[in-house]
Amino acid sequence: MSKGLGNIMKQAQLMQQKMTRLQEELGERQVEATAGGGMVHAVVNGKQQLLSLKIEKSVVDPEDVEMLQDLVLAAVNEAIKKSQEMMQAEMGKITGGMNIPGLF
Repeated sequence: MSKGLGNIMKQAQLMQQKMTRLQEELGERQVEATAGGGMVHAVVNGKQQLLSLKIEKSVVDPEDVEMLQDLVLAAVNEAIKKSQEMMQAEMGKITGGMNIPGLF
C-alpha cells in the first residue's frame, strides 16, 4: 500500500514541477484584444497582467469619456479572458483535464 502511495506522491510532485514551469512560460506569453474596431488595444500576459494599453487619438473625446472607459474595459476584459482560456488549456494538457480545486 505504501508503494502505491509513494508512486502517487511522485506523480503529484512531477505534475507540480510541470505546472510551475508552465506558469513561468505563460508569464512570458502574450494575448491581445481590441475594442471599438481596434481603437483600443490591450495586451495581457499569461499571468493576467496588463502589459500595454494603446488608445487611438481619434477615440479620445472629452465630451464622451464614458465611451472611452467602456472601450478600455472591453479590451482589457477580453484580453484577460483570452489569457485565462490560454492558461486553462495549457494546464489541462498537464492535468489530463482533471479539475484540481485551487489550481486556477
